[in-house]
Amino acid sequence: MSTNASSGRPLIGINCDFRAADRLKPGFVFLAEGYFQSIINAGGIPVVMPPMEDADAVARVLDVVDGFLMIGGGDLDPRNDGFMLHSSVRPMDRKREQSDRMLIAELAERRIPLLAIGTGMQLLNVQQGGNLFLHIPEDLPEAVPHSDYQDPFHRHTLEIVSDSLIGRVFGDGEIRVSSKHHMAIDEVAPGFRVTARCPDGVIEAIESEMMDWFVVGTQFHPECGAASALEIRIFEEFIEGIVAAQQNTEDIRLVA
Repeated sequence: MSTNASSGRPLIGINCDFRAADRLKPGFVFLAEGYFQSIINAGGIPVVMPPMEDADAVARVLDVVDGFLMIGGGDLDPRNDGFMLHSSVRPMDRKREQSDRMLIAELAERRIPLLAIGTGMQLLNVQQGGNLFLHIPEDLPEAVPHSDYQDPFHRHTLEIVSDSLIGRVFGDGEIRVSSKHHMAIDEVAPGFRVTARCPDGVIEAIESEMMDWFVVGTQFHPECGAASALEIRIFEEFIEGIVAAQQNTEDIRLVA
């Protein structure tokens, strides 16, 4: 991992969404402004990564970043994890999913600090040994709506675990967050704990319990236009955690 954070603003890698070329338009990558602007506002410097199949190129980028943000997007293809394709699933582009899967494996191997949002959290959970509900209305019929195609800023309430990063961010009182998903975590991967749920039981945040890997995942979208000032604090806590960890490492090196 780089030492940028100990000498200034940390470099935060961000993956991108991808749309393949068709007969009318070239292929292109895109990234919602909320992701990179939230990193900038929190004190980081975004390093935007397009989907790549070159493992050496991915490794070269990860050599210099201090943390990483895995963004949301389309659905993961359950066939890549040995499950059947549900009729509700709208898979993201194959090129992006292949790149994201290689990327998350390398982030885990290197223990690079990670903030994973939406599909990013789902992929993290799957890669680390958990699994997913493929369609909340079918798998959890008593659940409240977690998306509304007529309202991109659909929100629902949240119940949090107080002794967690999410708990520090939100504190006491009623919490409402932006939600737009139909898949969700079922079994949580080993090494992680649930730190927030919707009152209907759907998992909305997980955090690492591993001493050597700083990870926060949110199913809700703290980067979206309807996010509150409290939600934006998630990015600040992430950046502050990276800076603090690297400062501790630098202090230990100086003492040694």
